[in-house]
Amino acid sequence: MAEVKLLGFWASPFSDRVIWALKLKGVNYEYVEEDPHNKTQLLLQHNPVHKKVPVLIHGGKSIPESSIILEYIEETWPQNPLLPQDAYQRAMARFWIKFGEEKMATICAVFRTAGVEQEKAIEEATKLLKIIEEQGLGDKMFFGGDGIGLVDIAFGWLAYLYEVVEKVSAVKVLDADTFPQLHAWIQNLKEVPVIKENLPDHQKLVGHLKRRREIHLALLNCHN
Repeated sequence: MAEVKLLGFWASPFSDRVIWALKLKGVNYEYVEEDPHNKTQLLLQHNPVHKKVPVLIHGGKSIPESSIILEYIEETWPQNPLLPQDAYQRAMARFWIKFGEEKMATICAVFRTAGVEQEKAIEEATKLLKIIEEQGLGDKMFFGGDGIGLVDIAFGWLAYLYEVVEKVSAVKVLDADTFPQLHAWIQNLKEVPVIKENLPDHQKLVGHLKRRREIHLALLNCHN
């Protein structure tokens, strides 16, 4: 069997989603931790375009970008399928994955803003989360029904990272009263053993994002 290697970073939600997919598929792999501030030659060699994690190396061939990696994993290891068999349902799954990719920065804008701008960011994030809840998830246990799939993996950062974003930004957006279905989905996702056992340390993540927010706001103030 060809060697599988994953280049990642412990605090990257994009690395996490690849780890979850590999483990759900039962794929054995070697994990290589990368430092985004001190990139290795291995990373630069295997992702010369974007020079960032995650990168999956399979049989010496490299695949960058987490959403592309997830599709590659699904096609290469068909056991324990993470996309529906029905063509229409697969298309809808890909639609929501793409929607999440496109809107993630807007949903997380509360992290990069303060004051009036943060209030606007909260409003925008609330609108997008309501669309995801009502149009994407609905009253289902997972986005695809009763079992975890690629859409859940793609949105998985909402289940653990967003509460840290809220904490360090001193806001509350994704609360149980406003988003009961999403809140229930978060609890369901966290009970999946592969997810539960492969989450970054909460306190370490709080410290990491707190430092990042302080740096970002300091730079923002310098330009104002």
